[in-house]
Amino acid sequence: MIEFWFDGVCEPKNPEGYCSYGCHIVNGTLVLLSEGAYIGHGQGFSNNVAEYAGFIRALEYLIAHKLNKEQVVGRGDSRLVIEQIKGHWKVRTGLYIPMYQKAKALYGKFPRINLQWIPREENKIGDELSKQPLRDMGIQFKIQPL
Repeated sequence: MIEFWFDGVCEPKNPEGYCSYGCHIVNGTLVLLSEGAYIGHGQGFSNNVAEYAGFIRALEYLIAHKLNKEQVVGRGDSRLVIEQIKGHWKVRTGLYIPMYQKAKALYGKFPRINLQWIPREENKIGDELSKQPLRDMGIQFKIQPL
C-alpha cells in the first residue's frame, strides 16, 4: 500500500504571503518522495493554494511513476482539500479554484484511493516539509512549528 502526507503553508500573512508545500510518499518502509518546495508569494497565493499544491504534487508523482492503480491512502490536515476532493464540501470562491480543478482531474485517475483528514499534530512530516523552504528563505512564522 502506498501512503502519502501533504501540507502547505502561507506566511507571514495569509493570503498574499510566501507559500510552500510539503509532500511525503512511502511504499511500506521505502520512501518514494520527501520534499518541500516554494511555490510563490503575493497576489494569488494563500494557505489553501499551498495545501492543494502539496496534494497535487503527490498525485502527479504517483501518476508519473505509474502507481495510481495501486491502493493509495492520502492524509492531510486540510479539511478543505480532503472534503472538497471527496465531494462532501462545495467549491465556492477563492484563489485555490484552479488548483482544485487540477487536483480533482488528477484524483479521477486513482481508482483505489482513500483520503483521510488528520489533525495537524498527526501531520508532522507534511508540516515540517512544507515549512522548511520558507525557513531556508528566512521567512518568519506567526505560528511556531509542531
